[in-house]
Amino acid sequence: MGLFRLSNRQTLAAFLPIILGLAWLPAHAQGLRPSGGATPSSASTSPSRVAARHGLADFVVAVVNSEPVTNNEVAERALRLGQQMVLQGEARPNQAQLLQLALDMLINEKLQLQLAEKAGIKIEEAAIRDAELNVAGQNRIPLDEVLKRLELDGISREQFRATLRSQLTLSRLREREVEARVKVSENEVDQRLLELQNPASLLDAELNIGQVLVAVPEGTAPSQLTDLQARAQRILERARSGEDFSALAREFSDASEASSGGQLGLRSAERYPELFVEALKGRAVGAVVGPIRSNAGFHVLKLLERVSPSDLPSSVTQSRGRHILLRPSPQLSEALALERLQTYRKSIEAGTAEFVALARQHSQDTSAREGGDLGWVNPGQFVAEFEDVMNSLVPGQISAPFRSRFGLHLVQLMERREVPLGERERRSIVRNQVRQKKMEEAHGLWMQEIRANAFVQLREPPL
Repeated sequence: MGLFRLSNRQTLAAFLPIILGLAWLPAHAQGLRPSGGATPSSASTSPSRVAARHGLADFVVAVVNSEPVTNNEVAERALRLGQQMVLQGEARPNQAQLLQLALDMLINEKLQLQLAEKAGIKIEEAAIRDAELNVAGQNRIPLDEVLKRLELDGISREQFRATLRSQLTLSRLREREVEARVKVSENEVDQRLLELQNPASLLDAELNIGQVLVAVPEGTAPSQLTDLQARAQRILERARSGEDFSALAREFSDASEASSGGQLGLRSAERYPELFVEALKGRAVGAVVGPIRSNAGFHVLKLLERVSPSDLPSSVTQSRGRHILLRPSPQLSEALALERLQTYRKSIEAGTAEFVALARQHSQDTSAREGGDLGWVNPGQFVAEFEDVMNSLVPGQISAPFRSRFGLHLVQLMERREVPLGERERRSIVRNQVRQKKMEEAHGLWMQEIRANAFVQLREPPL
């Protein structure tokens, strides 16, 4: 069944913050606008509007093939991107880095949109309308309210629709050019399962490490160095004998975090010194190692916590739904298919028709003979646009008609359940993890190919 073909799990609602630079929705749309004042994202602070107000002329900062990228475009993107990072709790780079990131994003988007145009990829008006409704549904507010809040941020409906059109175009291009390259073998799933069972696999994890540092000042005499190493060894032995590591750090550590019990905090392994990660490789949480010599001195380390984003849960939430699929064709226009699904929904809700009977009679999916029943499924088994809608429903609820790459759907969520993670579910989740990683790698290589074959000229600002 085509519906189960996996896609990049980044949904439309996830794409939009990157393109519009919004923490979707804008700051004030999330109740974050300070009372009595404008937010930084308001229309009055838009870089292009500020430039216009002060009589500053825009200028071209890059040419992508024959298409210009203007300074105002870069400034606008950087502003929105910076706001999004702050609202999502991410570390905000300095302004120069932010402007460079915004410029790179704009160049990459323009290159992809140019490719999509050459490939003849076009987005129908109905698809844009569906995308508008999808954004409203993701934010659980009516579309009119979405548009009002965007208008307050200086984003017109025309701009909003243009962004949706571009994002849908990019999505279809990536599906065609990137997804086709990605295959996951059973051997790769087996290998990943083995990695997850290996506590030495720290590089994809977040670690919290405790440290006691015995500092070695510059120019320390060899005899003093021996004494300092012996001191660190005694601290190690006390920690291994069961003494409270935090108390030892507070009493003996020369590091700045001694007052907090020596905790360095939960962070990705790549943000720790390689010396620390290597010393803790193969160790379980609670292990104490040392003394480790660095330029700063002798370190006694304790692995306090390890959190891997790829760790498998003990259970999984499964969903069971049913749907009716209509595929537009020369004999069935999209408008007519949409109208029919709306009629089916009204009939079901009015009690004059049954979902199962309508699915058997009209659905163009292989599930039709089962009354549209899709069975119990794990997260990630449907394409994103279908799963996002089904996840938004409560048991018994019927969705509004919506579009996926396979056609137009009407879906009803029948049940949800929490089940222990069995071997089949483990392999399904791991397969999705491996696929997602390979998708990201394939996308990066694809973008390198595009950039290598493009003419991109960076220009200096006018004097």
